[in-house]
Amino acid sequence: MSTLTHVSSDGRPTMVDVGAKAVTARSAVAESRVRLPPAVARALAEAGFATAKGPVFHTAIIAGTMAAKRTHELIPFCHPLGLEKCRIDIVAAGDDVVIRCEVGVHHRTGVEMEALTGASVAALTVYDMCKALSHELVIDGTRLIEKRGGKSDFGVRDER
Repeated sequence: MSTLTHVSSDGRPTMVDVGAKAVTARSAVAESRVRLPPAVARALAEAGFATAKGPVFHTAIIAGTMAAKRTHELIPFCHPLGLEKCRIDIVAAGDDVVIRCEVGVHHRTGVEMEALTGASVAALTVYDMCKALSHELVIDGTRLIEKRGGKSDFGVRDER
């Protein structure tokens, strides 16, 4: 029998059966960063974090929230979840834009992928809204910061 959770004993990809698991409170926090060239970071700050396309952070929050809610449509073996909470915070930190997505639900499965998807799509939206200023933007540092509920909890120790 396979030890991979999304592979059946005969080697076929499969969705995990969570029907027998208990419904518990589950939450996850993910982070992503968009590194801006210094001139772009200054121009964006001077413009109130808006471009010709509109308010960058507000648009990214909406896009990230929409993506988190639709993760099961993007990642093949994710279960559809009715998210109870999705909060995206975006801050400018020097030449970086730091995005955190916190997601929560009461369900039989965790929400790590929803948090990662929300943070990633918010970062892609920042990139899209700023690419006219430069194509030297870099998205990196996408990672799970914390997960609560289910079999085990997880928290990053090396906070940046």
